[in-house]
Amino acid sequence: MPQARQERRIGYYWYMTESTTPAPLFELAWRELLFQHTEGLAAAFERGTVTGYCGFDPTASSLHVGNLIPVMGLVHLQRAGHRPIALVGGGTGMIGDPSGRSSERTLQSLETIAANAEAIRGQLAKFLDFDGPQGAKLVNNVEWLSPLSMLDFLRDTGKHFSINYMLAKDSVKSRLDDGISFTEFAYMLLQAHDYLELHKREGVTLQLGGSDQWGNITAGLELIRRTVGAEAHALTFPLITNANGSKFGKSEAGAIWLDATRTSPYQFYQFWMGADDRDVSRFLRFFTLLDRADIEALDQAVRSAPEGRAAQRALAMDVTTRVHGAEAARVAREVSALLFEKADPATLSASALSALEAEIPYSVYAPSAESTASADAVDMFECLTALGFAASRGAAKRLLEQGGVSVNGAKLAAADRVIARDRALMGRFLLVKKGARDFGLVALEP
Repeated sequence: MPQARQERRIGYYWYMTESTTPAPLFELAWRELLFQHTEGLAAAFERGTVTGYCGFDPTASSLHVGNLIPVMGLVHLQRAGHRPIALVGGGTGMIGDPSGRSSERTLQSLETIAANAEAIRGQLAKFLDFDGPQGAKLVNNVEWLSPLSMLDFLRDTGKHFSINYMLAKDSVKSRLDDGISFTEFAYMLLQAHDYLELHKREGVTLQLGGSDQWGNITAGLELIRRTVGAEAHALTFPLITNANGSKFGKSEAGAIWLDATRTSPYQFYQFWMGADDRDVSRFLRFFTLLDRADIEALDQAVRSAPEGRAAQRALAMDVTTRVHGAEAARVAREVSALLFEKADPATLSASALSALEAEIPYSVYAPSAESTASADAVDMFECLTALGFAASRGAAKRLLEQGGVSVNGAKLAAADRVIARDRALMGRFLLVKKGARDFGLVALEP
């Protein structure tokens, strides 16, 4: 494109300067969240309020961090003055989208799907404003799919699509060699039916989704065009991978969930703290609402002082605060500073000590008959074996002799087999450290 027009490539399309590109397209583009969209979408944004939707699969009781890309897409849509709709696939979730899958998923009951949908509603409320003229709305497609008869579906939706059209879509084509059931084959038509239904009910003219959803979304555009002759659009986000090629959103323990009972706030915080220096700048753009100047300053910090991990800390605090609240983020930060940044154990809050119980080896002190400690003292042999840091009392003795144990930040000597109870944090806790990285927490009974 001619440079005189001050255009530049951002994402999938060429864009003019910010002043000439309608929001939210420019916002999504500079944040590298824009993969592709239909022609005419920019003009639709310029004409007035656009109602757009994105679907979420309720086959689990929680969203995970991989879902945050489309969630943030809806956030930017709303911040630009448009109206977001979150569609929970209570109906389609019983079937399953074949996109990106190599096998058939396990079908779930209506009761399980309904419970999962309700949990997801609460999580989306942490990102989207459900009040006001552009207030978000959450809908469940079971409302119109459940009463839909097979004959009506085939007559009103199925007749508009040829088998050749469906076979050409990547979500179907990729499964042909291994086999795909008619159930999942029909998913594309159900998603198209959803788009048409939301167009009629809510005035939806935009569907958002991952780039692997392009085929399903454009099927919906085709159905709207053929049945009601209306203009509708598609916008997709890039599929995210880590710089090392691994799948984004996974840890050694599995998926990183937004539900605190499945992934604790500390583990959630630590996932973002673990972002590679090559990824953290992208993640700040993707998953936070920090402005461009702040993100560029953090970009510079990654280049000039990567050891400080300022960008990772900003990312972790921002996302954890949004998902779990400011207090949970503060506690997660406190625990992380202790375990990885040599923070003084004496500064730990009661909340941080409580959180540690679930994150590191934990034991309640109960001396055995072999212990020689008095009532106002603690036998460290007992503590080390209870935490699994030593296999026996003899191994515990050798650890102390080697100077490999500290309690509440103070290194123990060989003679410190028994220590006074008054050294406990908050009068109750001993934070035991073995070597450079292994921590355990011992709670003393009154």
